[in-house]
Amino acid sequence: MDLSRRLLLGAAAGGAALSLSKAASAAEPAASPLLGPAPGFARLGLNENPYGPAPSAIKAMTEALSTGAYYPGGGIQRLMEMIAERHGVTTDHIIVSSGSGELLNAIGLAYGMKGTLISTNLFWDAYFKFAEDKGVKTVRVPLKPDYSHDFVAMEAAITPTTSLVSVCNPNNPTGILEKAADIHAFAKSASAKTTVLIDEAYIELSDQPVSNSVVDLIRAGHNIAITRTFSKIYGMAGIRVGYVISTPANIAKIRPYVMGGMNSVGLAGAVACYNDEPFLAYSRAKIVEAREMVMAAVKSAGLTALPSSTNFVWVNVGMNANIVRERMEAKKILIRGVYGTHTNWSRVSMGKLPDIERYCKALPEVIRA
Repeated sequence: MDLSRRLLLGAAAGGAALSLSKAASAAEPAASPLLGPAPGFARLGLNENPYGPAPSAIKAMTEALSTGAYYPGGGIQRLMEMIAERHGVTTDHIIVSSGSGELLNAIGLAYGMKGTLISTNLFWDAYFKFAEDKGVKTVRVPLKPDYSHDFVAMEAAITPTTSLVSVCNPNNPTGILEKAADIHAFAKSASAKTTVLIDEAYIELSDQPVSNSVVDLIRAGHNIAITRTFSKIYGMAGIRVGYVISTPANIAKIRPYVMGGMNSVGLAGAVACYNDEPFLAYSRAKIVEAREMVMAAVKSAGLTALPSSTNFVWVNVGMNANIVRERMEAKKILIRGVYGTHTNWSRVSMGKLPDIERYCKALPEVIRA
């Protein structure tokens, strides 16, 4: 068969395949997207911030794609310098990594292999579970009846074998922010006995993030570590950038447990938006607006919710929260269900306002049903 005939037959076969492909596409429903919410769904269950990434971050990340062939050492150093400058510490006080989740896991292992970890019985405990799976012993102190931390009981639980006591502030899933004076007093006192970890993933969403943070105690040399993330106020949950600030001695303990690999595109975005105050103000304002809508809907439905300083609200739905979650899902609204023994509480994350409106409208309907 000559070349021209082979080309002609190939073109015909290709055209037939294309026609079949188009027919199949028309007959089959569209596949769910690789990333992000499925079409028509309000995704309000994962504490994501859909107002990010910032335009400044998107521009920087787009430009960084052309240099993706190179390892990101310079980007890591630049971001560490920016964090150090803002908080009045040195780069020896900082580790930057692929999201605060990896850093929390590293901290759980670094300290858990040397003693017992202490926290509450209701917090974002993925890293405690990760450590427990590796044989680490943990102690969980009950929250107070109002769901605030029982700092007296937590400090009383510290023994000579305790290697770390951990607090999530503001807490997830409750949304509660501890009073600045209380968290500072606890961190200062407990850190004289063991290392104190404060997970500050949501601190930038509080009204006064500087005074609510305990980074000032780290500057003063106390045995404290804090973790932060670009997943919340910066809206970069899928891009995975986080960091820990602590004393140089603690950083030296944590670093061997951190993979350290990062992507240069995410670093470029983080560097670009870290000090993007207009975007941060916009992001915070939209989240607060959504939160106020939810609180009003909760009250209108005859329900209650805890006060929140985060991008989510914990609602007492007055019935099994899994039932509410299932009824919401039937309306293509995704929220969280039961947390452990707290069966009547459901967490809803702040999405874009049209999605929040859908939740607010559906809430009384699913409760009545």
